[in-house]
Amino acid sequence: MSMTISALARAGDVGVETVRFYQRRGLLDAPDRPEGSVRRYGEGDVRRLRFIRSAQAAGFTLEQIGELLQLDAGQDRKRARELAADRIAALDVKIAELEAARAALTRLARQCHASDEGPCPIIAAFEDGAQTSCV
Repeated sequence: MSMTISALARAGDVGVETVRFYQRRGLLDAPDRPEGSVRRYGEGDVRRLRFIRSAQAAGFTLEQIGELLQLDAGQDRKRARELAADRIAALDVKIAELEAARAALTRLARQCHASDEGPCPIIAAFEDGAQTSCV
């Protein structure tokens, strides 16, 4: 399969500029351009682009994705597991933060619903800058 950069972008569900950005970052190769023609991409490029997007969706940084791509070529499973464990730990922290925010917002919503008198606890919490401590 041979495709243009726009077809590659469509196959990876990204824009052309995203493909170029990944190329500049060294995550995706820019194939040679035969004189007088356009660059052509193959199925391997589509797989790599999808890998990058999937790794981003899992929360890996572009630097970590670059390392994962290098590890893939070198079969360094131990380092790949370490990167995954680090990412899982970061996700656990984020989940805990989100759960705390949800609990605080639930509490504020209950307080708001309990009475129609005085200022709304939800709005008051945000106005006071209390969202960092209670939301």
